[in-house]
Amino acid sequence: MAFPVVGEQLDLLRKGALEIISEEDLERKLARSLKTGKPLLVKAGFDPTAPDIHLGHTVLIRKMKHFQELGHTVVFLIGDFTGLIGDPSGRNKTRPPLSPQEITANAETYKEQIFKLLDPQKTVIDFNSRWLGVLTPAEIIRLTAAYTVAQILERDDFSKRYKNGEPISVHELLYPLMQGYDSVALQADVELGGSDQKFNLLVGRELQRSYGQEPQVILTMPLLEGLDGVQKMSKSLGNYVGIHEAPADMFGKIMSISDELMFRYYELLTDVPGKKLILMKQSVTDGKLNPMEAKIELAKSIIADFHTQAAADAAEAGFIKVFRNKEAPADAKVLALAADEPLVDFLVRHNVLASRGEVKRVHAQGGIYLDSERPAEITVMLLKGRSYSLKVGKRKFYRIESRP
Repeated sequence: MAFPVVGEQLDLLRKGALEIISEEDLERKLARSLKTGKPLLVKAGFDPTAPDIHLGHTVLIRKMKHFQELGHTVVFLIGDFTGLIGDPSGRNKTRPPLSPQEITANAETYKEQIFKLLDPQKTVIDFNSRWLGVLTPAEIIRLTAAYTVAQILERDDFSKRYKNGEPISVHELLYPLMQGYDSVALQADVELGGSDQKFNLLVGRELQRSYGQEPQVILTMPLLEGLDGVQKMSKSLGNYVGIHEAPADMFGKIMSISDELMFRYYELLTDVPGKKLILMKQSVTDGKLNPMEAKIELAKSIIADFHTQAAADAAEAGFIKVFRNKEAPADAKVLALAADEPLVDFLVRHNVLASRGEVKRVHAQGGIYLDSERPAEITVMLLKGRSYSLKVGKRKFYRIESRP
């Protein structure tokens, strides 16, 4: 295929990138690729440690998609061999390695999920056991001879553990070397990774020099903040959006983020051009664009990527019905009202909230709506014979119906 001009390629590849080492090398490689018609080989490694991908994982996959759309060859490298070691990056102690069975199961799940963004016909899926699993002892010795212990201990997590007298297993020291050798085996032109992988990516660059290859360009992507806007997106922290979640749930979660975080998500989770984002942000600042409308378009764009456009439109319609028109959703849970009862007692009795104290706290924060209005007091009386709509927090909806 005909590659776009170098400047156009760089504009897309810079979008959202944290660091490119070095941009001059990347420009030179792109120019050579344009001249020869040979695509660059771009790799990104994934240890199959978690079977469910959330939006934070897709930041790197989207950048792979950008290279792919420009005509380059992307290799989705599953670290089935390095997964047996366990990557200690960003950790202050040894991480237990996965079993071969866990790796196989998780790798299959990843393969199914990445094609939500990548073109399956143009994506190379490889496993690093293909070359790491057959290294001879002599070849491993040559590999370890290419790097010093002092260089390995420069890595921040190793350095801290060493100073604190915490154990560092020899197999952990091998991890960056093994990951680096992946680049040698594939003769990678570019390697992508999160900012926490920078040291390992640099090792690959140096090992390529040691093996007489042209060093790869490193492009790092930032770690995506979760819904709280503070901690990185993580399933364990509960601040994540899974790509397989129901469209309505994804929509509600994305609509809950701050306006500031919204543009961060636009940059890292959509293909909206950077120049357009600058104009959009200015329009919000100038009051010409309602941030709610911009956030709705963000949510729809993300949902369309991982579901369908029709699912995105339906999620928008459901959101407008509930949040703008203040209607209870069709699947709202029904709570029975058998007699006149104060709201606070009703909420505790039905386990909507755990205690009178929690009811008081949520009410004070403006988190309780009765028939789309905030009740003045938590002791307001619910009257038998009437029906009510109830909303507690951001996404808990109920219908209160009188029952015998």
